Amino acid sequence: MKVLITGGAGFIGSTVASACLDAGITPVVLDNTVTGRAEFAEGRIFYRGDIADGALLDRVFAEHPDIAATVHCAALAVVPDSVADPLAYYQVNVTGTLELVRHLLRNHCRRLLFSSSASVYRPGADFTVDEDSPFDPQSPYARTKAICEQLLADVAAAEPLRVLSLRYFNPIGADPALRTGLQLPRPNHALGRLIQSWQRGEPFLVTGTDYPTRDGSGLRDYVHVWDLARAHVAALTRFDLILPPATTPAGTAPAGTASTATATAGAGADAVGGSPATSLAVNLGTETGTTVTELVRAFNALVDRPVTAVPAPRRPGDVAGARTRSDRARTLLGWEPALTLADGIRDSLRWAEVRPARLADRS
Repeated sequence: MKVLITGGAGFIGSTVASACLDAGITPVVLDNTVTGRAEFAEGRIFYRGDIADGALLDRVFAEHPDIAATVHCAALAVVPDSVADPLAYYQVNVTGTLELVRHLLRNHCRRLLFSSSASVYRPGADFTVDEDSPFDPQSPYARTKAICEQLLADVAAAEPLRVLSLRYFNPIGADPALRTGLQLPRPNHALGRLIQSWQRGEPFLVTGTDYPTRDGSGLRDYVHVWDLARAHVAALTRFDLILPPATTPAGTAPAGTASTATATAGAGADAVGGSPATSLAVNLGTETGTTVTELVRAFNALVDRPVTAVPAPRRPGDVAGARTRSDRARTLLGWEPALTLADGIRDSLRWAEVRPARLADRS
């Protein structure tokens, strides 16, 4: 199988590409390298360019007519930046996705995995969510993901397109083989900032200590990026079982897809009349909530010099957080996390050690 991975030179996209290679799936990487790194595409089929470039997409499919699906990871994804510059986020994430889908349909690519986010949800009182929880995105970034999901569902209802939206919780870690990792020199998420504080011998700012959580700090469902990548491989191999094409009976695996999937027959069936669904969302999380204060404690248990945590104001766009309570990924993808919070911290530390030799910081 061959798959197009947009944003395939970024943190998550490059790790998905590595997992695909390990599973015998050939990734075709498309990335404009605005935030991604060409180093992560070395030795892989790589096109440098934008997802809205129709001529480039036409060339990709002309040169690789056997592409069976697209994994759409290309997006801007820093919450405070989206508050400061919402125009850029809507232009890149929403308009870019619309143009990409137009080009995919023209080139008869009808399977799409969309990288979505758990930030679209309104958590319950216990901070848990499932795929049917109400949407209440609290930042421009989160709203772009919610809008894209609706856009894709509408297109899939009218066009020969099927869409699996994979809603990530909080990715940490790196490829355990250290082929790729977080490319940003100044990470914005909690673990990245924590590692920087440890490296510099500086206090770590716990941004927000007045949330209604058990200790006042934000709560996150930290999932290892390698587990996320494995979930994409599972979704690709079971795609036609989860969302059967209109001409394929539900539960029948077409040639080239896995026939041993544990997804039940008709898992993608619509509730109305049993007709095949054209879009579906799946949460990718661990079902475990960890507060930022608990993350600091877990980090300090693994390093030689403990980091001192100090309270700081909330950042624009941040929310209390959520964890998944869904078993849809287990049922449909046959997937569950295999790596722990400690594994994610260790792999992040290992990547931070080798990153300077792998990636030259941009001016």
